[in-house]
Amino acid sequence: MKEHTGGCLCGAVRYAFTGEPRFVSLCHCTHCQKLSGGSYTINLLIQEQDFKQQGATALFEDSGDSGHPVQRHFCGDCGSHIFAKISSAPGKIVLKGGTLDHPNDFTPQAEIYTCRASEWLLPVEKTQRFDLGI
Repeated sequence: MKEHTGGCLCGAVRYAFTGEPRFVSLCHCTHCQKLSGGSYTINLLIQEQDFKQQGATALFEDSGDSGHPVQRHFCGDCGSHIFAKISSAPGKIVLKGGTLDHPNDFTPQAEIYTCRASEWLLPVEKTQRFDLGI
């Protein structure tokens, strides 16, 4: 099984996971916009048991646009958001695709929370679009 690797900007947190994500999406929710400083985040839904982390992450807890509690894990040194755990998806991790060493290994299948997408941002070809989450 192929291993995928990534980490934060400063290198204090590194990770690896095996297998393929269950789902890859672009999220336009306001929380993802604020935590990334951009118009969306690239999210990979992976099995928590397939994920191995080196280096400690800091934790910020809030609730997402869906209203579900979210644990956001980020590097305490450089601030890179690495992954999130959502209470409505036990056993899964939402990995931030921008932290991958090889982000082009994955293609988004969907765009979610498009009702909050920047008006000037064109839809990504060959993706399903959802006004809210799925």
